[in-house]
Amino acid sequence: MGFPTPSDVCLNLSPLVSFVDCSEGKVWLEVGDSSDFRVSEDGVVYTLRHLSLAAKEKALLVVYARDLQSKQTDYNESINPSLWNERVPEILFPWHSVVVRGDGTLRRVKRDWVIPPINVPENSRGQFPEDLVRIRSDRDKNRMLRYSVTGPGADQPPTGIFIINPISGQLSVTKPLDREHISNFHLRAHAVDLNGNQVENPIDIVINVIDQNDNRPEFTHTIFNGSVPEGSKPGSFVMTVTAVDKDDPKTANGMLRYKILSQNPQSPSSNMFTINNKTGDIITVAAGLDREKVTQYTLIIQATDMEGNPTYGLSNTATTVIRITDVNDNPPEFTTDTFFGEVHENRVNVIVANLTVTDKDQPHTQAWSAVYRIIAGDPTGRFSIPTDPTTNEGLLTVVKPIDFELTRSFMLTVEAENEVTLARGIHLPRQSTATVSIRILDINESPEFSPNPKSIKLEEGLPAGSLLTTFTAQDPDRFMRQTVRYSKMYDPANWLEIDPVNGRISTIAILDRESPYVKNNLYNVTFMASDNGIPPASGTGTLQMYLMDINDNAPHVFPPEVEMCEKPDPNAINITASDPDLTPNAGPFAFELASRPSDVRRNWTLNRVNGEYAQLRLRISSLASGIYEIPIMITDSGNLPMSNTSYLRVKVCQCDHHGDCVDMERIIAAGLGTGAIIAILICIIILLVLVLLFVMWMKRRDKERQAKQLLIDPEDDVRDNILKYDEEGGGEEDQDYDLSQLQQPDALEPECVKVGIRRLDERPLHHDHQYPLRSAAPHPGDIGDFIHEGLKAADNDPTAPPYDSLLVFDYEGSGSTAGSLSSLHSSSSCGDQDYDYLGDWGPRFRKLADLYGGGDD
Repeated sequence: MGFPTPSDVCLNLSPLVSFVDCSEGKVWLEVGDSSDFRVSEDGVVYTLRHLSLAAKEKALLVVYARDLQSKQTDYNESINPSLWNERVPEILFPWHSVVVRGDGTLRRVKRDWVIPPINVPENSRGQFPEDLVRIRSDRDKNRMLRYSVTGPGADQPPTGIFIINPISGQLSVTKPLDREHISNFHLRAHAVDLNGNQVENPIDIVINVIDQNDNRPEFTHTIFNGSVPEGSKPGSFVMTVTAVDKDDPKTANGMLRYKILSQNPQSPSSNMFTINNKTGDIITVAAGLDREKVTQYTLIIQATDMEGNPTYGLSNTATTVIRITDVNDNPPEFTTDTFFGEVHENRVNVIVANLTVTDKDQPHTQAWSAVYRIIAGDPTGRFSIPTDPTTNEGLLTVVKPIDFELTRSFMLTVEAENEVTLARGIHLPRQSTATVSIRILDINESPEFSPNPKSIKLEEGLPAGSLLTTFTAQDPDRFMRQTVRYSKMYDPANWLEIDPVNGRISTIAILDRESPYVKNNLYNVTFMASDNGIPPASGTGTLQMYLMDINDNAPHVFPPEVEMCEKPDPNAINITASDPDLTPNAGPFAFELASRPSDVRRNWTLNRVNGEYAQLRLRISSLASGIYEIPIMITDSGNLPMSNTSYLRVKVCQCDHHGDCVDMERIIAAGLGTGAIIAILICIIILLVLVLLFVMWMKRRDKERQAKQLLIDPEDDVRDNILKYDEEGGGEEDQDYDLSQLQQPDALEPECVKVGIRRLDERPLHHDHQYPLRSAAPHPGDIGDFIHEGLKAADNDPTAPPYDSLLVFDYEGSGSTAGSLSSLHSSSSCGDQDYDYLGDWGPRFRKLADLYGGGDD
């Protein structure tokens, strides 16, 4: 490969022929004597008209490259356009280039390998592999070279798109390219000898994929939604629609243009909107948008590439819905000029009338919601008009009570407006104002006491029948002739009465300020006044009596009880007086011991400490334990003072070293309070109930055990019994039965007879009366005859109760004298008895017969 001088040019002969300056200086390119072609600054050759060349016709095109620094034409290339479709352009790289030195001599300079960009159209339908360009180094004249390319599209993913003939350097594409997938490829070309040694530096090869119009425009949405206020002026912006094209946006293939295909409805004009064909902005072009007539418009928008060329461009459509938003261009209008209503007097929060309006604006918006105002006829503010949010009606409501006797009717002027102001240029019409006529209805009102409450001040102690005051009520119904009657509602002490006709109040008992019904010297009585209307009405009034104190209560000693040790140390007790009266009818007090009984002053002394307290002292050194009542006379300081003799209860008791009473007499003397006694009685009753329940539970448990258990001694003879076992007993020691009791008396020896357990209904053993013995059964081995003979003997015995009844034992007992089963084979005088008859009872008793009889089996 040669290295050109700065004036050398590399020529890429392709359907789009391009020149690349291989030097560092600026090269000027121009076409020779030809009016059919021109070359651009970047080396691209264009045709200026359509060429029609025969198959063998030749056209020679000469391109000159001139160095702008030397002003010389250093390189030219002849091109035969007729061969562009027949052969692949070849890139020649001279090995050396000549450069003029500063002294005028020439020298050769080695240059790098430079390849101009290669342009390949996408979606090619030619035969593949399709040759693109031949790459060749001039060093292949001296030796064999190998060519290769690397990079994405060659040996890297996507691999195999571009291949190169390693011998000839022919670069080819193997399949159609898609610019929308990959717009260009960057490869590196390598030239090595047969030994793999690099003979040229690797160079970059750029392959540009030329775009074709193979993609339609696509809208970003199928349906675009927009809005514009009604009444908008022409030129108002509405919305923007957007479409995209995958083709190259720098070429006409990706340049889109928009247009409106249709508008629905076409009212009031068929061209209410227009669209910017480049940006997609939709704007209004005509006036007359009225939501009350047309709520929305539907536009069909078309986007076309190739700059909107209808012949070659591809297009697509989308739907645009433009909603006309409401503005307050319609004021509310009353449905009638006059509304009527009526309401009873003294009623509040009552709806008098419903005011209705119409509004053409969009319902339930601020432009539709009405606000009502009273502009005349209600100077005192007795009415208000809230709005029903659902129906938009005005609810004329009474908010302050109205007196029929003062005003019998109202004539209101009301006005309706929207929550938002009207649009510019719109004014309230006459229908936005209406008149409301309201009639007030009279009702029977309750009589009213005046003043209420009424206060009077008087001394306590007034006798019964004293006239206190007159408490009357007035009937507000001046236009009704009604009479009022009085009665007493609440008088806790029952001190007063009222005249039902004239309302005079007098006493029926003595007024006592110290009564528990008097609080802070005040006593309240409630009276009621009722008229005879239909229906009757009544009202209440309160009389407050302030009772002034008089000296009507004598003082008493306080505290009424004290304690003292037998030998008090100190022996003084401080006492005071209690007087329900107030000062000055209470203290200071005068204290004095009564002269009787005589031992009071002999044993005690009373000294006045001050006007409120006195000190009681014991004259002697000690007193015996007990309760002493000391009479003390106390006099208050009231005008006409009152005195009283009250008894101080002194409890004398034995005391410990701390001075506290410890003897039982003190406890007995103090006694128990009623609450303590009741508590003790309740505890005793609860304890008795618990004991009773426990006893009943034990008895019930015994009965259940009796129903479940049948106790039979294991040593008993089972000839007379049918045994039922449902519980395990306590063993041999719990069985207290003698088997000999079931055997015939004559078959037993005297020493074999044992005393068994007595039944509850057994006949007592008495030695006073002797009865003859019953006869025995004739055959000891027949248990059935034995039972029948015993029953017969018992029936003939006049002294025998029904002792042969079935017994149920529920308690086995302990300490049984019966022997163990292990002693069946022990020596006894009972061993002489014959048990062979047990074998006749069946196989179940044969083993028992062997045991008792001593058999080998």
